[in-house]
Amino acid sequence: MYHGKTFHHMRRCGTPRDRQRGGRGVRMRIVGICACCSGIAHTYMAKKAIVDAAQAAGDEIHLETQGTIGVEDELTPEQIAAADCVLLCVDVHVEGTDRFKGKKVMKIPTGLAIKAPKQIIRKIHEELERDA
Repeated sequence: MYHGKTFHHMRRCGTPRDRQRGGRGVRMRIVGICACCSGIAHTYMAKKAIVDAAQAAGDEIHLETQGTIGVEDELTPEQIAAADCVLLCVDVHVEGTDRFKGKKVMKIPTGLAIKAPKQIIRKIHEELERDA
């Protein structure tokens, strides 16, 4: 089982759909935030692991980081609007979650994102397809 709050915070929104983008089919669009307690190592390790797993699954993903040097790769309103879901890989309070109102949100700790990124992406797919 995943972290206790993994899908507890998921709310109904759009469903995944096959898309053509640049000649490549995109299964799902994911946006999110990564942030750990110190805002250094785990933030970036979680981002890399999740991005790699999502891209391997054929998804489009955009993750911003919130850490000791501030916000990096800040999500655009267009990226958020086009997203099928939001993934929060966080161990601390993050700013700007109000941007995700009306979206399905999955919240997990950074450690889980680092240890099981493929399983997290698979679980997101299962949940969204089940709700479709």
